[in-house]
Amino acid sequence: MTDHNPDRIVLWPGYFNAKLSRKQGRRVSKESAVSDPTLDTLALAARNVGLSKMKREADTQHPKRASQKEGRLWLSKKDLQATLGTTSKEAVMQAIGTKWRGQQRELKEQEIAAKQAGPKTGDKQARSQRKQVKSKGPKRQKKKKWKL
Repeated sequence: MTDHNPDRIVLWPGYFNAKLSRKQGRRVSKESAVSDPTLDTLALAARNVGLSKMKREADTQHPKRASQKEGRLWLSKKDLQATLGTTSKEAVMQAIGTKWRGQQRELKEQEIAAKQAGPKTGDKQARSQRKQVKSKGPKRQKKKKWKL
């Protein structure tokens, strides 16, 4: 376990979980929260905001949620100041959460558009219809040999 370091801040994926209430540990607004956050997607969202100096610690559990090993992300305050212009943890979480939520919405929209577009013309497997299995008539029951 890493000791307290005043040059870094720590972010847990649970801070961005839309399924949790504020009392259960969510730290951002519902508009900035995402469903099913993981450490990898948190690191990706932090990178997309422009942060580069970060350290991941997988298999670490939040003290309030000891049953889940969600991991944590350490961010450098110097990098935060250079990139975002602030070292406030709340401002950083809102910036990352807003960007992350936007990415999640874009992915959903792309999936919906792909479903509506249907299969590609050359994709025979996706275009083929499912064959129905024909039954061979009513199933017969075996005759009982012994009657009591």
